[in-house]
Amino acid sequence: MTETAVYAAGAVVWRLVEGKVRVLLIHRTRYRDLTLPKGKVDPGEMLAETAVREVFEETGVRTALGVPIGVSRYTLPSGRTKIVHYWAAEATDEAVRTSAFVPNKEIAAIEWVSMKRARKTLSYPVDVEILENFARLVDDGVLHTFPIIALRHAKALKRSDWDGTDSARGLTPRGKLQAKSIVGPLMAFGVEIIVSSEAVRCLATVRPLAKTTGLTIKRTRRISQEDWEVGRGDPRTIIGARVRARVPAVLCSHGPVLPDILAEMALATGTMRGSYLGSASALEPGAFSVVHLSATNPGSGIVAIETHEPKV
Repeated sequence: MTETAVYAAGAVVWRLVEGKVRVLLIHRTRYRDLTLPKGKVDPGEMLAETAVREVFEETGVRTALGVPIGVSRYTLPSGRTKIVHYWAAEATDEAVRTSAFVPNKEIAAIEWVSMKRARKTLSYPVDVEILENFARLVDDGVLHTFPIIALRHAKALKRSDWDGTDSARGLTPRGKLQAKSIVGPLMAFGVEIIVSSEAVRCLATVRPLAKTTGLTIKRTRRISQEDWEVGRGDPRTIIGARVRARVPAVLCSHGPVLPDILAEMALATGTMRGSYLGSASALEPGAFSVVHLSATNPGSGIVAIETHEPKV
């Protein structure tokens, strides 16, 4: 019988100190090593929420995820493979000031170090590889980023099972579970703006997120399927506003509309279009694609795209 892999997630947590990048390392008590904050996925979790939870539990620092920076794989003493997904994650001054860390049985200390020192002192080559991926972001000048998230509404009632107008069609019981399950992963990316099609199935998908965060849902017909089908859709205006604002946002829309939304993100940032946009827009119900853009120069193009699917 083949053992399943162990999945985990973590981050290269960074901040600027007098204009220089510093990264956060942890001294683990049991292993007497120096490593990056990370931990195993809890049942029902998606990787992104695991990363922010583990960073907070190990360092006391609350962060939002930035660009994905790689996956490490290594064999555990048990013979099982451990697969760890990493993101860059900025620690704001407030997050550092309010850190809840105290030395404990798992983590003896945390330490902010230079990139040079981190390369020399990290205990494991796989951590150094992740750090080098992060260093390329620094070298490319795209350290500060913000996400625009394209979200397909959760599983909806079939048209054939619905007697009312299409825009009034709601979610199935599974769809309601999906809507709740993606709250943590969306919050992991620091969402501050929620934009939704006026369709009931879209509003119901983001309502749990709005309730948890206290954010107001901005309703619009510009990314509704009804208006898109008759040529009145206008994702360009929505995307333009979100790129100019440079604030983490989620846009909840419909399967047929998503390709236009992703295409407009590419056009608004001067990014060459390609098959990757098709992959990012071909989402299952409740799934979302996170498009990372440079906060200092959005016109430099899309920095990275990642897609996440609910586990229910």
